[in-house]
Amino acid sequence: MADKLYVDNTEATEAWNTVLFDRFSEYRHIFVTALRQFSDDALALEPPLPGDRIVDLGCGFGDTTRQLATLAGPDGYAIGIDGADRFIDVSRAETEEENIKNVEFVVADIEQEVPGGPYDYAFARMGTMFCANPVAAMRNVRGAMQPGGRLCKVVWRRKLDNEWMQRSEEIVDRHVPPPDAEESDALTCGPGPFSMANADVTTDVMKAAGFENVGLRRVDIDYFVGKDAQEAVEVAFAIGPAAETIRLAGEDAERVRPAIERDLVDLAEQYSREDGTVVAPASAWIVTARAPSQT
Repeated sequence: MADKLYVDNTEATEAWNTVLFDRFSEYRHIFVTALRQFSDDALALEPPLPGDRIVDLGCGFGDTTRQLATLAGPDGYAIGIDGADRFIDVSRAETEEENIKNVEFVVADIEQEVPGGPYDYAFARMGTMFCANPVAAMRNVRGAMQPGGRLCKVVWRRKLDNEWMQRSEEIVDRHVPPPDAEESDALTCGPGPFSMANADVTTDVMKAAGFENVGLRRVDIDYFVGKDAQEAVEVAFAIGPAAETIRLAGEDAERVRPAIERDLVDLAEQYSREDGTVVAPASAWIVTARAPSQT
């Protein structure tokens, strides 16, 4: 797939507010279950402190924001930020249903501003990888933090270490002519989930944004893909690198969909456990950093 240049987050926001919101909602039980393992590890490594004022970047359905608010305790506060208002609507409704009082949700593009600071602690679970200008976004985050404030975020490591995404995309590539993202009318999610996979690049972004004490720790998990092979295939068609290629290719992909499905079923069966669930190795970075202290 041809690379696409992004000048801002407009297209990614529209994608997350339309087709990607719909698909994440349909398979929410997959993604929340799988990604919770990463955020739990990150919060065990670098937890917020009781009483902290917290910002959750790219909060999605708000499950991490509510978790952060619980960790901060009744004297703390958590604000979830997302560029897609449909995610924020769900987050607000579910938080009201759960009667959690120390939580707020705001629609905002962090590349433009991070409202509501100053914050003691910033968190993101896969929420900072889709910015057209990550340095500008992280600079805004740092500017919204208290001196010495702490940041902890999770980003995907390289695709090669995330076998289901890597191998499902390879299957699609064997069947579908490489689409040109610049020519397609289909929306894309911006630079993509692996934009911060390189440790040196991610470190440089954080330092250029003004953060100090930047550290990366690798975390590997068994990533839940589906309750059975068929659901795993549905997920591959819905979300991820394979799904984006299929969306961009349009009719070219639909013509060979049965062949893609057969090969994806074969792949899913390689990762099937005795109970039928499909689980594959996955890997991410836990990135930690601090805003500069006052001198």
